[in-house]
Amino acid sequence: MQSVISLTFRLHPPSRSTSTIFFSSLWLTLSLCTTAINGASVKLPPNVTVPAVLAFGDSIIDPGNNNHLKSVVKCNFPPYGKDFSHGVATGRFSNGKIPTDFFVEALGIKTYLPAYLDPKLQPEDLPTGVSFASGASGFDPLTSKIASALSLSDQLQMLKEYITKLKGIVGEKRTDFILSNAVFVIVTGTDDIANTYFSTPTRRTKYDIDSYTDLMVNSASSFIEELYGLGARRIGVFSLPPIGCVPSQRSLAGGVRRSCAEDHNQAAVLFNSKLSSVLESLKTQLPNSKLVYVDIYNPLLDLILHPDQYGFEVVDRGCCGTGLIEVSILCIKLEPVCPNDTNAGEYFSSNRANPCTAT
Repeated sequence: MQSVISLTFRLHPPSRSTSTIFFSSLWLTLSLCTTAINGASVKLPPNVTVPAVLAFGDSIIDPGNNNHLKSVVKCNFPPYGKDFSHGVATGRFSNGKIPTDFFVEALGIKTYLPAYLDPKLQPEDLPTGVSFASGASGFDPLTSKIASALSLSDQLQMLKEYITKLKGIVGEKRTDFILSNAVFVIVTGTDDIANTYFSTPTRRTKYDIDSYTDLMVNSASSFIEELYGLGARRIGVFSLPPIGCVPSQRSLAGGVRRSCAEDHNQAAVLFNSKLSSVLESLKTQLPNSKLVYVDIYNPLLDLILHPDQYGFEVVDRGCCGTGLIEVSILCIKLEPVCPNDTNAGEYFSSNRANPCTAT
């Protein structure tokens, strides 16, 4: 039986734990069963198990893989991590936890989803999952190349290596069980639109936005098929957010008033529509798969347009530096990231593109 579900996550103002609810909702849809959500935990039905979470994508869910790359796109230094355990900057592009951390904690798997490239990773960490995500990655291979990040192809190769290691730890039968019951999460594509397409001329000389989003969607489809071929059955693919409303794109393309860049948002909507359709078509090709299209565009746009309803005050600037353009090495210790997150949580973004933990 094939299942493709389109999930639109709806925030319930004034939520201060939206990441937990968001990923809990994803699991609810992936499992196709009744799931109880109590605070920050998820109670699964007796016949349902989630042994692991495996994550792929960009900085939204990169817990520190970029620390170990020859790339300037990293954040393993203060003020990042100021609200993480012991105030440690782990390489997460946030002031604290990132969405996949909330997800594994809510499912009772572990407290944090670690980076696969973390040298401190232990064999006992592998059966419950890791993140292969890399900040500044994308569906377009050029996006990762520009930033010296891990492409989806690189992440897939690391998954193959992970599977080999896992078989050596728990055996082939248990490995097959883990892969078929794990939740595979894909969050990427924003850098393709914001950086590779609109901010550099390389792709625009060969593609209009319609053909470029085709390139992205074809890459997404191929990646999902490859994951399936390696044993994945539960796969959640996230839509693009309203890219034109993130601080950097307001600064670069929003005019003197720094409004949301509508052409960027329209590109995101176009891609999202194509992605949803491709996932629908894949259901006839991938037996026993559960594919989920997760719409984050509309709920985040509503939050940006009505921040006071969700307990936020600032949505057009990040809380790092000027808040207009800074990210990664441009965010320095002298400028705290999300200074009031543990209290009012007034900022939506920690830097030019990444959300604070409260978001």
